[in-house]
Amino acid sequence: MTQVNRIEIAIAIGADHRGFLYKKILMSCTQSADCTIIITWHDVGAYDSERSDYPGFAQAAAELVAEGAVAGAVLICGTGIGMAIAANRVPHTYAGVVWTEEIARKAKEDDNVNVLVIPADYVSAEVMQACFAAWLTTSFRGGHYAERLQQIDE
Repeated sequence: MTQVNRIEIAIAIGADHRGFLYKKILMSCTQSADCTIIITWHDVGAYDSERSDYPGFAQAAAELVAEGAVAGAVLICGTGIGMAIAANRVPHTYAGVVWTEEIARKAKEDDNVNVLVIPADYVSAEVMQACFAAWLTTSFRGGHYAERLQQIDE
């Protein structure tokens, strides 16, 4: 019998009313018993599909990332743009809007995106899941890419 190495990781997740359904989908499909990556979700809201404003959810998730309480965060709203703007206000948070698996991979490799932002109005649930998987399993390259982030942080 082959031993499967399991990795446990904490991820914050937040969505406004336009991303609420996708948040539920993402949280439910990443909890299967045969996963090699076990995710502990830190849900910062919204908790229903009633109209809500994204800035508070983005800030709460980004602060968890900045504090080191979680390894990263996923934010979901209509276009993703507002969530990314709000999350990027928190120092050492690198939020990026992604809409394909390739963009998600490059966002992590080249820019160390630690807050993945999904535009729910423009991608399918399947694409969202593929973006999340690519981001989660990709490593930051470091080197001159890290030097660029250092310039931002100064």
